[in-house]
Amino acid sequence: MTVPAPLVELRNVTFGYGERVILRDLSLQIPRGKVTALMGASGGGKTTVLRLIGGQQRAQQGQVLFDGQDVGRMTQNQLYQARRRMGMLFQFGALFTDMSVFDNVAFPLREHTDLPEDLVRDIVLMKLNAVGLRGARALKPSEISGGMARRVALARAIALDPELIMYDEPFAGLDPIALGTAAQLIRQLNDAMGLTTVLVSHDVVETFQVADHVIILGPACVAAQGTPAEVLASTDPLVEQFVHARATGPVPFHYPGPDAAQDFGPGARL
Repeated sequence: MTVPAPLVELRNVTFGYGERVILRDLSLQIPRGKVTALMGASGGGKTTVLRLIGGQQRAQQGQVLFDGQDVGRMTQNQLYQARRRMGMLFQFGALFTDMSVFDNVAFPLREHTDLPEDLVRDIVLMKLNAVGLRGARALKPSEISGGMARRVALARAIALDPELIMYDEPFAGLDPIALGTAAQLIRQLNDAMGLTTVLVSHDVVETFQVADHVIILGPACVAAQGTPAEVLASTDPLVEQFVHARATGPVPFHYPGPDAAQDFGPGARL
C-alpha cells in the first residue's frame, strides 16, 4: 500500500533569533490523519515549529511544506488561504475576553466566510456540542473554568473544519479531570473529523496515550522519533532524561555562565 505524502514537512530548516540558533538543519514529517506529538525540553523550538508551519515566522534556510507548498514562499493571499485549512489552539486558549463563548467560536466563521448568520449559529452550536459546552454559549470567558475555556478554544479551532490542527501546550494548568477530557477530545476529534494533529506538550503520560507518532526535539535537531513505545525504549541520554523526568542528564540545571569561583571568589564583582 502506498503511504500518502505527509501533510507537513520540514526540510533542512534553520531558524534563529539574532545569533541564537533555535533550529539547525531540521528535517521532520507530520503524517496525514495521525496525532503527532512534538516534545522536548523547554526552549527546544517546539512552538517555533508551529509558527513556521502557520507562517508567523519564515525559515532562514530550508523549506516548510504544507500539502507540498513552501509556506515561506507563499504570497500573503496564498498564506491566508492556507491558514483557512489550519486550526490553532494557543496556550491557555487565548479567547477574546469581551466576547461570549458563542461569539468566540463564531469569530473565524464571520472573519473567513460569508455564511448567513443562521448557518453560523448552527455550526457554532454543533462545535460547542462536540466539546460538551453548548449550554455555556452565552457565558463570557471569565465565567467559565480554565478547562472549559480550553474546550471553547478547541471548538473555535475546529470551526472551519480544518485539515490540520495544532495545539500549543493544551494540557498546561489543567486539573486531572480537565486534562483527561482535553486529551480524549483531541483523539476523538482527530479520528472523527479525519484531521492531522500536531500536539506540543510536556505531559509525557497523557500525550503518549493519545499520540500515534512522537518527535523529541533535542538541541536544534530531532533527538528521536517513532511510536510512543519506540521513543520510550530509546537509549538516547536526552530522550531518557525527558521521558523519565530525570533531574540530571544532557539538559543542565544551570544556565551557562562564569565559573563559580569568578562570581564568589575574592574580589568578585558584577
